[in-house]
Amino acid sequence: MTEAERYMGMAIRQAKKALVSGDVPIGCIIVYQNQIIARGYNKRNRKKTTLAHAELDAIAKASKVLGDWRLEECTMYVTLEPCQMCAGAIVQARIPKVVIGCMNPKAGCAGSVLNLLQMKEFNHQVEVVRGIREEECSELLSSFFRELRRQKREDKESAALTE
Repeated sequence: MTEAERYMGMAIRQAKKALVSGDVPIGCIIVYQNQIIARGYNKRNRKKTTLAHAELDAIAKASKVLGDWRLEECTMYVTLEPCQMCAGAIVQARIPKVVIGCMNPKAGCAGSVLNLLQMKEFNHQVEVVRGIREEECSELLSSFFRELRRQKREDKESAALTE
């Protein structure tokens, strides 16, 4: 197992924490000098805020650990391609490298819809590695949304029976 696969496994563990709490299973870790200095997972539904993304949680924790908003020697591992908000935060934090599990063709901003991480017009560009443990990351999300759709169908059917 490569180092990237091992670290992505730790991000997947974070995603599973989101899953257990009923949130979309997205996880993230930040590594500095071969040590994990921050972990984050999606808490958007639980906290009822758009801002509770895994990446933002991990960036805030890493900044606290390092005592700086610049995370210039860090690598982020995230199970799903970052959205525009998180991609912007990654650029602003000056993170040099992001390793992504699976891509997000509907909202991803590291190459799917846009590539905010590598725009030459910005003062910082990010090295991007894609597809690390892709099937595992993708299946975690797919099974979550399958179950969500199943539950909604059951709720609809149950509501129709009680009318």
